[in-house]
Amino acid sequence: MSPPAARVLTVRRPLVRPAGHSRRLLRAVRGWLVRRVLVLGAVLVALCLLQVWLRLQVVHVGYDLSAARQVELRLEHEQRELAVELATLRDPGRLGEVARRRLGMIDPAKGQVVVLP
Repeated sequence: MSPPAARVLTVRRPLVRPAGHSRRLLRAVRGWLVRRVLVLGAVLVALCLLQVWLRLQVVHVGYDLSAARQVELRLEHEQRELAVELATLRDPGRLGEVARRRLGMIDPAKGQVVVLP
């Protein structure tokens, strides 16, 4: 048997960092952090504006609903008044009175009314 092959240790990066790289790395991390905070802040502001806009829409729809309900109540009241007026105008006693006064009609005498079979 042959002796095992010697293992070679390879270093891919230096074990000690040069002094200038730490500042560059710190600047890069700070820049990344600042960008991240700014993006998150912008998202938060956008969400707050969306919340305010939605609340305003709810208030406006509430006002519109209230106005529509008032119109509905007024129309229902007017419908009831018109139904009463129509019933009054169709009353047979009133129709007979109008026929006598305005049109000069009189009640028929006996024999004038012919009942058809």
